Amino acid sequence: MGMLAAAVAPALLASPQASLVRRRLSGAWTLRLKPAAASHGVAALRVHNFLPKCYITNVEVDVSTVNKEETFDDHPSLAPGRNIPLVNLRGDILDSSPFPLHDRASCPSGFEELPVLSEGEQHTLASTPAHPAGLYALYASYLFGNLVEQLWNFAWPATLAILHPNLLPVAIVGFFTKLSVFVGAPIVGKLMDHFPRIPMYTALNAVQVGTQLISAATVIYALRNLSHASTTAVVLRPWFIALVAAGAIERLAGLALGVSMERDWVVLLAGTNRPVALAQANAVLNRLDLVCETVGASVFGLLLSKYHPVTCLKIASGLMICSFPVLVMLGQLINRVSCHALDSSRTATDESICADLLDVRRIVPNSLRAIKHGWNEYKQQTVLPASAATVFLNFNVALAPGAIMTALLMHRGTSPSIVGAFSGLCSIMGLVATFISSSLVKRVGILKAGAAGLIFQASLLSIALTVYWAGSISQTTPLLIFLASIALSRLGHMSYDVVGTQIVQTGVPASKANLIGGMEVSIASLAELVMLAMAIIANDVSHFGFLAILSVSSVAGAAWMFCRWLTNPTDEQRELFMVDPLYQVQAM
Repeated sequence: MGMLAAAVAPALLASPQASLVRRRLSGAWTLRLKPAAASHGVAALRVHNFLPKCYITNVEVDVSTVNKEETFDDHPSLAPGRNIPLVNLRGDILDSSPFPLHDRASCPSGFEELPVLSEGEQHTLASTPAHPAGLYALYASYLFGNLVEQLWNFAWPATLAILHPNLLPVAIVGFFTKLSVFVGAPIVGKLMDHFPRIPMYTALNAVQVGTQLISAATVIYALRNLSHASTTAVVLRPWFIALVAAGAIERLAGLALGVSMERDWVVLLAGTNRPVALAQANAVLNRLDLVCETVGASVFGLLLSKYHPVTCLKIASGLMICSFPVLVMLGQLINRVSCHALDSSRTATDESICADLLDVRRIVPNSLRAIKHGWNEYKQQTVLPASAATVFLNFNVALAPGAIMTALLMHRGTSPSIVGAFSGLCSIMGLVATFISSSLVKRVGILKAGAAGLIFQASLLSIALTVYWAGSISQTTPLLIFLASIALSRLGHMSYDVVGTQIVQTGVPASKANLIGGMEVSIASLAELVMLAMAIIANDVSHFGFLAILSVSSVAGAAWMFCRWLTNPTDEQRELFMVDPLYQVQAM
């Protein structure tokens, strides 16, 4: 730092413009040193617009207009008795003490002393959100919106299953939902990057609530008017086609809202250069998601046990209608209490792009172009291996709680109480992982925490696969080891889910956060579609071993790819994660 100051000071004095020097301060405060006219041809440096009570981080010196070839010969000498004024930079900076940047006798500089944060103060700052009030408002909005969404995600398949005993109608709606996400997520992500955040948030909530109400109306109509009919007759009815279309749009809008809040808003509110605060915020969002998933299903299940399905859907519809103004109000509150951190300006270029993307006459070519553009941007990201690891984890459909695992256990005559306990244990492990992940990030950094989660999951799933291929899960003890290994692997899975999200948040520019997030969701939906097709082909329980091998291979591949990315870092990667303990130790 001393050499830097020594080099900068003469350049400042030598430049005819005496170009400004900027120090970037957290909270967007800037200290500017500008030239002031002085007698005898001396340019004295004066301090303008300095507010002392601020936290100083990420000091950058910008001398963009200095010409290295200029010398002191072109300037008049200093008048006798005139000294270069010294600027003492002091502030109320967490009681830190300044240290000299240079030997003032050998190198006169405009910078006399520079206060810095101690190591403990840096950890404190890293754990402190940039906008804590905005984060709390974000949690409230996320909780309420996600609760309504999870309730509906359980309501529509449950009532549709009551309407018709065959699983095909539910499978068709689910297939087109995932297909719409694969096709539409890139174009919606691109739109979100060019629209102001708050208006886009309001529009997406309106679309989601509207399509939920349309879907509820179609199912209510079918429950009241549909008599015994064949499966083919059901799926070809106009009400079912409307349900498929509304369900696809609803899921796309819901995922777009999730991407905007989890990849964009939380980063701005927690702080891009505050890794511990961001890790804690991501963990809270994951906890809220797990709670909403459990509570939403439980509430609608309780309603179904006491009331007619039509009455239950009417109650759910009323909750959806009430949720819209509440969510809009919470969105405005988030922006207000965070000093309008979510405000985003619109340019003429943005308007032309949005108008082109919203042209319904060119929806197909626009979608294909958006997918191509999104893929090109996605594969150029420095954090691509971390995002690809998340996609790889979506291939694990066999050794995870879900329909395939439930079918396997029931086919082998496992007690329903054990099946229920297994699902509950997996949910508990997921919740515990949200606490472990933030602690890991604080102790070892986000990169090592991500590697630990993936390796832990791959190791435990390998144990489960070994027990299964030993052919002894029909016995109680091997069965419990098999299920316990899978349940414990959820610790690694959910830990990486939190940490991997933060890695992508750190590495992706804010201007492309929604596009890259939408592209990742799109590719993950494609992975789920592929695995769904594989499960349909290998639909016999005897083929479960093949699906299990594929699941373990995908998780192991994710761990290998992520660890290889860590051990072979690029210069850009080191720059992105320069504060991470992994690269700090390597630099030493």
